[in-house]
Amino acid sequence: MDYKASGVDIDAGNETVRRIRGLARSTFTSGVLSDIGSFGGLFRLQPGHYREPVLVASADGVGTKLKVAFLAQRHDTIGRDLVNHCVNDILVQGAEPLFFLDYLATGRLSPAVAESIVSGMAAACRANGCALLGGETAEMPGFYGDGEYDVAGFIVGAVDRSRLITGRTIAVGDVLVGVPSAGLHTNGYSLARRVVFDHLRLEIDSYVPELSRTVGEALLEQHRSYLPLIQPLLDGGRIKGMAHITGGGITDNLPRVLPHGTAAVVNTGAWEVPAIFRWLQGSGSIPDDDMLRTFNMGIGLIIVTGRDHAEPLIDELAALGEHDARVIGEIVAGEPPNVTYV
Repeated sequence: MDYKASGVDIDAGNETVRRIRGLARSTFTSGVLSDIGSFGGLFRLQPGHYREPVLVASADGVGTKLKVAFLAQRHDTIGRDLVNHCVNDILVQGAEPLFFLDYLATGRLSPAVAESIVSGMAAACRANGCALLGGETAEMPGFYGDGEYDVAGFIVGAVDRSRLITGRTIAVGDVLVGVPSAGLHTNGYSLARRVVFDHLRLEIDSYVPELSRTVGEALLEQHRSYLPLIQPLLDGGRIKGMAHITGGGITDNLPRVLPHGTAAVVNTGAWEVPAIFRWLQGSGSIPDDDMLRTFNMGIGLIIVTGRDHAEPLIDELAALGEHDARVIGEIVAGEPPNVTYV
């Protein structure tokens, strides 16, 4: 009996490393001091770039969206989802991404599948100016089924302490600017899959007229990175707080940035809810409250700003290519967690 007979193929692991080494190197920035294969990744902050640097870190996954990728046998979008989700999580505090690490666990390691996943990560890292510094690939037979895997991402960014966005200055009378999502992003897939595959009994390649595409194409729409839009707007202190609308929807995520004594009123008629959410709700007879607490409903990021700054920010977002950002609510007196929908 040997390790390979037990289900772990060291040669497949080595082949995977060979395939992804070049992908990772393609993301390296000037701060990277190590190569793929080191026990720890080394990164140096650029001298003089920060007066008082604060490191901002986050970790996340993509949930059961992976099940959709398995059905579609498409794996490159998952890596992009993972990186962009993590980038957004530290962006809302004003941080720029420095480096990213990943963890990939699978039942039987396929170098081709691993390469596809990491190719998506590398592409997203390059787009966000973030180094894919390292990671871990674990082959775990008997724990995951053949063809199944899980991924997690870990990101570290930095921001000058004076430019941290904490939400502390948010006050009654400020307004909420909503920036559109690109579909479900990486949340709500357990409910979506139940509606699509269990209730409607659709296949991954079933065409849905209401969506003008197949189920797989709609559900694998990539999680947006808001870094290119938001980074140019961070100077000047106009952005008082931001919320990345992930699991829990606006209902649970917006209160995370609100200081004591404040609450939010959100006007759900201020934007057109995308077709994917309307179709899921109608097909599954999902109550409004569950929709708002499960999905982003078409708003992937909320910016809290002073009323006088809202329209100039929206104009700047339009100049950067985002023409559908709009005021969707305001800050009122109250206590979080309290989001009222009108």
